[in-house]
Amino acid sequence: MPPDTAADPAAPEPRIVFNRFIPTARFPQRADRSAAGSLPTRAFRYCEPVASASAFGYYVFPPMAFSLRWDGSAIRWTYPGAEDWMLLTVAQFPNYVAEFDSHAPEEIRGFSPPFLGALQEPGHVQMWTGMVMRTAPGWSALVRPPANLPHKAGVELYEGIIETDNWFGPLITNFRITRTDIPIEFDPNFPLLQVQPLPREALTDAGMNNYELVPDLTGLRAEDWDDYYDTVVRPNSAEKRPRGQYAAAARKRAKSSEG
Repeated sequence: MPPDTAADPAAPEPRIVFNRFIPTARFPQRADRSAAGSLPTRAFRYCEPVASASAFGYYVFPPMAFSLRWDGSAIRWTYPGAEDWMLLTVAQFPNYVAEFDSHAPEEIRGFSPPFLGALQEPGHVQMWTGMVMRTAPGWSALVRPPANLPHKAGVELYEGIIETDNWFGPLITNFRITRTDIPIEFDPNFPLLQVQPLPREALTDAGMNNYELVPDLTGLRAEDWDDYYDTVVRPNSAEKRPRGQYAAAARKRAKSSEG
């Protein structure tokens, strides 16, 4: 269960809010430094860049167990309790329309988001996670496959950046099926997506164009060489080089900034 920040009026405004529309869907959760336990122990303990990237954002899960099968032309789907494979065009989440309409204002009834849809491109599918997301003003959301977690076989997910401070709609993902005639199973307890909040200032053309290229070694400054010495030469010249120096320093900086 996520923390209830709404109960504390003194709490800062959440950077991101996940609104669960499908009541049986699993809540998103903080991504973790071990990439859901899949990282090698040495990487988890000593490779701070990998661990930090793994922990950046939130895991989002499929809202139910289901399977897809593509024969190169048509896509079919099924789920536990269904009688057979069904041709996929546009499909609502099972038994959900009445649930949505019972809570929605009158003018919104009949507009529940589709759960699955076959796109016009061969083998492409759109899936709704059961969530609608909102971010704080000035923040967008990068929706991508989970960082450093083995990706689902037979599926390639697209990445997208959404201005979720202005756009309040279904949190969806688009993906391409890469295998034919083999059922691809989706597990509601295994992360399918990772959502990462991004300050929109970092995404502007002005920000992205604000960079510099140093064409060769003659362009390095004295302080660059000093920093290179501290980063590369000094640790490798020590008689006993302690493991995880970068990780320890980065964690110390992070703890200091939080304090």
